[in-house]
Amino acid sequence: MSTPVRGGAALVAALALLVSLPAAASAARHRHGETAKPTIYGHRGASGYRPEHTLASYRLAARMGADYIEPDLVMTKDHVLVVRHEPAIGGTTDVAKHPEFASRRKTKVIDGVTFADDWFVEDFTLAELKTLRAVERLPDLRRRNTIYNGRYTVPTFQEVIDLRDQLSRELGRKIGIIPELKHSTYHRSIGLPLEELFVQQLRRNRLDDRSAKVTVQSFEVSNLKWLDKQIPNPLVQLLDAKTLKPGDVLASGGSLTYGQMATPAGLREIAKYADIASPSKDYIVPRDAAGASLAPTSFIGDAHRAGLDVVAYTFRVENSFLPLELRSSANPADAGNLFAEIKQFFDLGIDGVFTDNADIAKAVRDDE
Repeated sequence: MSTPVRGGAALVAALALLVSLPAAASAARHRHGETAKPTIYGHRGASGYRPEHTLASYRLAARMGADYIEPDLVMTKDHVLVVRHEPAIGGTTDVAKHPEFASRRKTKVIDGVTFADDWFVEDFTLAELKTLRAVERLPDLRRRNTIYNGRYTVPTFQEVIDLRDQLSRELGRKIGIIPELKHSTYHRSIGLPLEELFVQQLRRNRLDDRSAKVTVQSFEVSNLKWLDKQIPNPLVQLLDAKTLKPGDVLASGGSLTYGQMATPAGLREIAKYADIASPSKDYIVPRDAAGASLAPTSFIGDAHRAGLDVVAYTFRVENSFLPLELRSSANPADAGNLFAEIKQFFDLGIDGVFTDNADIAKAVRDDE
């Protein structure tokens, strides 16, 4: 929150600054449609407490107070949008225990990253995928979550939409959905383009509307620019490590990096097609070689001046993900002081957080 400006000269200067902001500034916040309070996004659901990207994880996140639940979307062999963090599913399902699928184990390169000896959603039909069960992706850090291994199936996007409607009725408030389109250029290269089917599904469910509380994310650029012309929903440009390139840029031989996109000029370019910039936490509060927090950067202010909201990822309670000064012990799986980290980002003026622990974020935001 900004401090009220007092004094004639200061007021004139402040008004001049507001007038000079890009038109996208007010438009972005109007489209996003949120209150002044930071928005809580249940990252892959409540993945600090249940295996990620399961209906149970989404259900718990909403009940804990998340404003939005986040499904990552990939596509099956028979053209159905389903929810997994990556096309590779060896670490998030029990596929390795299914001898009937042993021959489908492969090595693939996706957006420059090698996924070795794994199984991939695009090699399964929906019916085959539904025979698998979800497992905890981080069993060493989240051992308690492993008690839920085998209980849940891989959900379709439609199942998440239907669950959102049920949760909204149950909780008496509209739960948002913030799907991420995963590896769009890769999917298109194998004949499984995500965007057209995604837009059709939004329209079929009457969700292609600014009031639908559906926001769309991508680490790529060209698909967001295309979506900006197709649907009125708010769009999120995700930012990966500064030295990396978006998947579509990499595939086309371009030179644009996420670090360049995060500069004031780069953020102004993002604001031409997106409403929200979503960087990893270190873009805002960097860390030194030992993992201790350094002074905050100007990223939030730069993005706001460009007309973008800022939503950072990913806030997790385990020591492994926290800065050195907020860790409770040397054990990476122990819970540290996530309350303090989230409060720091709220105090810096961030507009929202992706978190595996929606209950903690809500407790900080609402002073519970």
